[in-house]
Amino acid sequence: MFFILFAVLVSAVFVSAADHLVTVGDGGALAFNPTSVTALEGDTVTFSFRAKNHSATQSTFAAPCNKSGIDSGFVPIAANSTLFGQWTFTVDNASAPLWFFCAQTNHCEAGMVFAVNPTQEKSFQAFLANAQGNGTAAGVSSTVAASGVVSSASAGASASASSSTSAASSTANANTASNGTPPSRRIHRIAFTLVALVFGVLL
Repeated sequence: MFFILFAVLVSAVFVSAADHLVTVGDGGALAFNPTSVTALEGDTVTFSFRAKNHSATQSTFAAPCNKSGIDSGFVPIAANSTLFGQWTFTVDNASAPLWFFCAQTNHCEAGMVFAVNPTQEKSFQAFLANAQGNGTAAGVSSTVAASGVVSSASAGASASASSSTSAASSTANANTASNGTPPSRRIHRIAFTLVALVFGVLL
């Protein structure tokens, strides 16, 4: 009886996180789709790169086109490829909005930006307007896929990344994860507290 109850509670914890899929450059458009997501702490965001050569590079609300944090690196995908590169990171702090752009030359200024948990005060539309209006990015063209270890992110996410030659895919996670498999589920303190309370009552 106790074991079954414990298993149910732990299972509920392990399925609590969600993965948010974002396509990058689908149909040749200079856009992330969707343009923003609302994620909880422990959720993952997976960028699926389409044809051409794009990146998912973290920036700030004030300087949308300047790198400041984690970075997928450029992920070149051939025009007729059926293999799409993927890069995933974990949201560590849901209360801190995260801002991303494509670092390819002029793509950010063209509106190729993305947000995680934008707020009413710092909305996606305001972020987009900043990107299209200030043109402060030092865009750098590249044909090299992401590899190695990326820099630590600002509050909200951190990552390491490695490339795959078969599908130009990479993964990133503040904890542990592997591309193509469900992300490891964060065990929240509140769940442990609940388990402890239940066992305290039953025992």
